[in-house]
Amino acid sequence: MSSIDDYITINRESWNNRLNTHLASEFYGLEAFKNGKSSLNDIELGLLGTLAGKSVLHLQCHFGQDSISLSRLGAHVTGVDLSDKAIEAAKNLAAELGTDTEFICCNLYDLPKYLNRTFDIVFTSYGTIGWLPNMNEWAKLVNQFLKPGGFFIFVEFHPVLWMFDDDFEKLIYSYFNVEMIAETEQGTYADKNAAISQKYVCWNHSLGDVLGNLLETGLQLMHFSEYDYSPYNCFNNTVEIAPQKFRISHLDSKIPMLYALKARKL
Repeated sequence: MSSIDDYITINRESWNNRLNTHLASEFYGLEAFKNGKSSLNDIELGLLGTLAGKSVLHLQCHFGQDSISLSRLGAHVTGVDLSDKAIEAAKNLAAELGTDTEFICCNLYDLPKYLNRTFDIVFTSYGTIGWLPNMNEWAKLVNQFLKPGGFFIFVEFHPVLWMFDDDFEKLIYSYFNVEMIAETEQGTYADKNAAISQKYVCWNHSLGDVLGNLLETGLQLMHFSEYDYSPYNCFNNTVEIAPQKFRISHLDSKIPMLYALKARKL
């Protein structure tokens, strides 16, 4: 069993191991992206609003597609990720596409050691907080890097999803963050048949854990919503109910799959 002390090393190696598969996958559609297609979805675009001239801190940015998409909309963007290989790929991609997107490689909780400025917007989305053990420290970090009057924009997979086994046949994990989850994965969500294997460590964070800690820092909740679909076909046993809207086939609309929020720093 892995310990919380080495989760950073395990997860960095996990994401480094996935990178080449992700870069080559249809899931990430890198060639279409290079030709101008945005990687952002309507949900986050609606919350982000007009970005021209805004400064944006993008937490847990992977290899930078969303960060660069934000730059293409006129924002001044800094992306952060744990994976050194992903950040190297992000820097190369930004250089190739001619954007001024900046990238920092570090454990998220160590970000104040690498960055000393505030932003109009802090943004993070889709499969990010499950890699973090502590929502209290996370919320403090979000607040620390926001300018007064700035906004935190967050879209995430719903914690109810993470209670199930991979095939969504039975409940095996607690809704609440009561234990560290350590597993070994074959393939990756972007290519389930890829000939790769990696260990990872994660946590399930309830809505109360997320919202409670954000509110405790003094952020004002401006918007909160839940959705019965995923814009990504990254789970097992899915059906596409509309373009870029996927549900678990046998669960239909019975479970929430996403939530989104916008909060303001007073």
